[in-house]
Parts: sequence; structure tokens; C-alpha cells
Amino acid sequence: MRKRWIFLAPLIIVVVLLFIALGGEIVRLLWNWLLPPLFGWPQITFWQGLGLLALCRILFGGCGLGGRGMTRSNVRRRIAERMEHMTLEERERFRQGMLGRCGFGPPASEGKEQ
Repeated sequence: MRKRWIFLAPLIIVVVLLFIALGGEIVRLLWNWLLPPLFGWPQITFWQGLGLLALCRILFGGCGLGGRGMTRSNVRRRIAERMEHMTLEERERFRQGMLGRCGFGPPASEGKEQ
């Protein structure tokens, strides 16, 4: 088993590096094909394309979490689990608080007496 990893590890590293290089090159080509003609932005280099790919991965890709983060179903499941342990009064208070935070509560002028 250990000998197998000695041969597989370098292959895996090479494949990952090729995949990253290919991604950077694709970003560079798409940028240089679309943005300079459309918006007059400057062309970018391979390293800038790789930086954009990394930035987009960090901002939109979840940094390799693979969808295990805060997905809608995970949030709903966690809320349901927490609500199971609440009393009816606590559940209603929670619902009202969430409605108020999400902008669905009564308008601010109705809640205040003048």
C-alpha cells in the first residue's frame, strides 16, 4: 500500500498543477476575448488570470467546502432541530424576531406611539 502512494502522489500533484494551470489559462483567454472588445479593459497575463480564478474561488466557491457549507437545506435542518427543543412561546418569539430581521414585520411607524 505504501509503495502505491509513492507512485501515485507525484502523479496526483502533477494532475492538480495541470488542472490549475488550465483553469488560469482559460480565465485569461476568456477575459482577453470578451472584456477588452466590450468594455475597453486591458488584457491580462496568465498570472493575473490565475489570480482572478483564485479570487473567484475564494469569493464564490467556498474555498473547497464542496457544498457542505451553509446551503439552504442545511440551514432549514438546523433551524428545525433547534425548534424541536423550544416551547411554543419560544418558537413564536423566534418567528417574530426572524420576521422583523428579514423586513416582514410591522413598519417602524406603526410600532411606535406618538
